[in-house]
This record gives sequence, structure tokens and C-alpha cells, in this order.
Amino acid sequence: MSSRGVSSPGWAAPSYDALVIGAGVAGLTAAARLAEGGAKVMLIAKGIGATHLAPGTIDVLGYAGDERVERPGEALGAVDGAHPYARLGGADSVARAIDWFKRQFDGGPLGAYGYQGSLDENVLLPTTVGAAKPSALVPETMAAGDLRSSASMLIVGFRVLRDFHAAYLADNVSRAGAPARAVVLDRRVDGRPEANSLGLARAFDDPVVRAEIAAEVARALDGAERVGFPAGLGAEDPHGVWSDMQERLGRPVFEIPTLPPSVPGMRMFRTLRDRLRRSGGRIVLNSTALSGARAGARVESVRATAAGREVDYRARWIVLATGGVATGGIALDSRWQARETALGLPLHGVPATDQPRFRAEYFGEHPFARVGVAVDDGLRPVDDTGARVADNVLVAGATLAGARPWQEKSGDGLSLASGHRAAELILEEGS
Repeated sequence: MSSRGVSSPGWAAPSYDALVIGAGVAGLTAAARLAEGGAKVMLIAKGIGATHLAPGTIDVLGYAGDERVERPGEALGAVDGAHPYARLGGADSVARAIDWFKRQFDGGPLGAYGYQGSLDENVLLPTTVGAAKPSALVPETMAAGDLRSSASMLIVGFRVLRDFHAAYLADNVSRAGAPARAVVLDRRVDGRPEANSLGLARAFDDPVVRAEIAAEVARALDGAERVGFPAGLGAEDPHGVWSDMQERLGRPVFEIPTLPPSVPGMRMFRTLRDRLRRSGGRIVLNSTALSGARAGARVESVRATAAGREVDYRARWIVLATGGVATGGIALDSRWQARETALGLPLHGVPATDQPRFRAEYFGEHPFARVGVAVDDGLRPVDDTGARVADNVLVAGATLAGARPWQEKSGDGLSLASGHRAAELILEEGS
């Protein structure tokens, strides 16, 4: 583990019960749950994590091999021992995380907006290209898009939203068995010739704009039983906007994920960040963890950048949730050597130098996809012999070795469950 932080003194921050590194779903979950449990928490991150890029659904387990999973709770019991889900204490642990997550939206900053679903079954929601994606927990504003229903749908596009192709999406959905057609509205957002989903969401917050859009869509319904919009039904009061559009159109309305920025993902980030702060936790963004200073089997402090200087954060517990290769938590140097970037923890599953790391097929089985930090049942990092390398560090999220989140559709489910489990373990041992 790197000891770069002890070579010269940095500015000393106050000490904390727990320092969380990373502001994605895993980091925010761990920090918010710890603060809720009474811990003094600091969360640091170099950025906002992947929430603003992800669709905002909690995909626990969508595929087991090539088979689509219908009941994720049952499928969790069959994951192999190398999968990080096997370290979380079973489906009951994942269910607790899901129940906790749903409660965070009660009385949150987005009004009555919330999530629905459980481990009992996956729903099938259309992606931005119309493919069916299995998810266990979804925003209420997306639920009516479940492709298991054969109810006909009208997909609404906006000419200014260049990355949302309503006709292409509707065609793919129809081929999958749910009759769909598209209408594209030729209206500007804030007078601009182009817009993204966030601009659309802000426009939908205006009741006058909603009324105009609803009137245009109503003329195109022609018997459609439900109506899908790009995921941007309101930035400030999505539940109110969604409910209003359903009332105006007289049928179920649902959001469809778009390309980034993801408005549902931004809502998730905002809600978890708000819960952390309301429970007394702190969050500092634009702060990159550089190294950890060790004392025996413990990491006593973490050196990070903050406001143009280096700061030493001292904490009894550290939760590492910096993500994988995509977010910089794991890096490859010019010699193709992999490293964990924050604390220098050992990586598991790195292909040998004479073995391929990636395959030519984009959606193929990439050997490097499973690289990460291996952990024991206490989520402590271990080396290749299974021995712990740090007693007070717990690892969560995409930093964990062994998962294939893009193929098995488990990314945010694993992040939520492992972040929540890390907080549970710390609170249990600190009680």
C-alpha cells in the first residue's frame, strides 16, 4: 500500500468515524447509512461518480450467463463464490439495502418521487434504443413502460433532443412484441435549436409548457394505451409533473432512459447527498485520494487533494468506493500494469503479461472486466492468499473483483448492496 502521504506533512483535517472515498451509488449509500446510524462521516470524491451517466434504475441481476433472470432474489443464491454478491450475506442483505434505498425518497428533496420494486421479480424496461433491460427497482415514473405488458404505446420524441430517436426505439419495441409507434414534436426548449434531457426536464417543470405538450400528444394518441417520454419529466418535482401528464392524457405515462446526462441518475444523486447532509455527514467533491498512511494492519489516514492543497484525513474506518476502470478507481499505465489508484490495494484477476486483457468483440467476454480488489466476508481487502491487507478498510461498488456488471446487469444493484453492507458492518463493530 502506498505511503506517499507520510513523506511530507499535509494540512490535517478533523478526524472522523468513517471516511468514504467515492460519490457513486456505493459511496453515497455507505456514507448516508453511516451518518444515519450516528457516525461522524466525511465523503471525498474527485467527481460526482457515475450516477449522472446511468439510467437511474437498480439492476440487481439481469442475466445469469446468457439467460435472462426473472426473479433476482432466487438467482442471487446461485452466484458462484467468486462473485462479490457472495460476500454480502445473501439475498436478505440485498433486500435490506433495497428497502433502505426506497425509504430515502420519503420526504426527500424531490417531493413524492420514489422507487418501486423488489427482489421478487425483474421488470423489463426499454432502453434508449428500445432493447429490453431487466431491473429490480425502478423509479415510479418508469414503471408503466414494462415490456412484459402488451399494451400499445406511443413514444414521444422532440426534434431538439437529437440523441433520442423515437421512431427507431418504437420500431425495436414493436419487434419485441409491444405495439409501439412514435411522434416527434417540433418545438424548442428555452428557444434553443438543440437541448439535452436536463433542459427538457426544466422545461417540463413549467405547467404552461406541460399543457402545450400534452395537447400536442393528445392529438397523436390514436388509441395508444400508454405514453413514453424521454426521461426528463421534471427536474424539481418529477412526481408532480408525471402525475399531471397522466391526468392530462388520461392514461399511464412513463419515462425512457436517455443518453447522458441522466435526469433520473441526477435525482438519485441529489436524494442520497441530501440524506447524507441531513444526517450530519459532510461531502467534498473535487478531492482526489492520493495515498494511505499505514500503522500496522490499519490505514490511519488518507492524503487527498482539496482546494489546491493536500489534506490528511484521519478516520477509524475507510470505505473505498472509487469505482473500476471506467471511473479511474483502477488504472492501467503505459506498460499495461494495473493498480488501484487511491490506497494501492492489491488487485485480483489481472491477466498475465502474455495474456489478452481485452477482446476484439465490444460486447464480448473481456478478461480485464473482472479485475478488482478481492475481499473477505467482512468486505476487507485480501491478497492472492486470502489474507487481509487492511483491517479498517472496506471495499464497495465497482472496485470489487469478480463481477461483470455490463453483461449481467448488476452494476447499481451491487453498488447499493455493498455500500449498504459496508455501513452495516462498521456500525455493528462500532456499537
